[in-house]
Amino acid sequence: MNEPGEYHDSPLRPYVLTGGRVRPSRNTIALDTLLVTTAQERELPLSASRQERALLKMCARLLSLAEAAAHLELPVSTVTVLASDLVDSGHLTARTSIPPAARTDQDLLQEVLDGLRRLR
Repeated sequence: MNEPGEYHDSPLRPYVLTGGRVRPSRNTIALDTLLVTTAQERELPLSASRQERALLKMCARLLSLAEAAAHLELPVSTVTVLASDLVDSGHLTARTSIPPAARTDQDLLQEVLDGLRRLR
């Protein structure tokens, strides 16, 4: 586990880290979105912040956005913008949770199974 403040030792304000942006380029990244580095190792540009580099390093293993924000000791909104930028540049992959409408209904599956058993 990282020591508190290990990544957050910069005097920069969060809005400086995001270039003044308060909204990510994509609205698909939520608190429970899982982040992981892409299979291809791409070099970050020299202009990448220490926080972006730390985020990428942390996400070598699957990590939620909320966990990443806690480890970086930055607001979730700031880490959302940074993560979105890294997804856009191909450095991170964002895996969202399954929306409720797409989840399998257990009752429906049971009815189908019961119906198939009656066919025998």
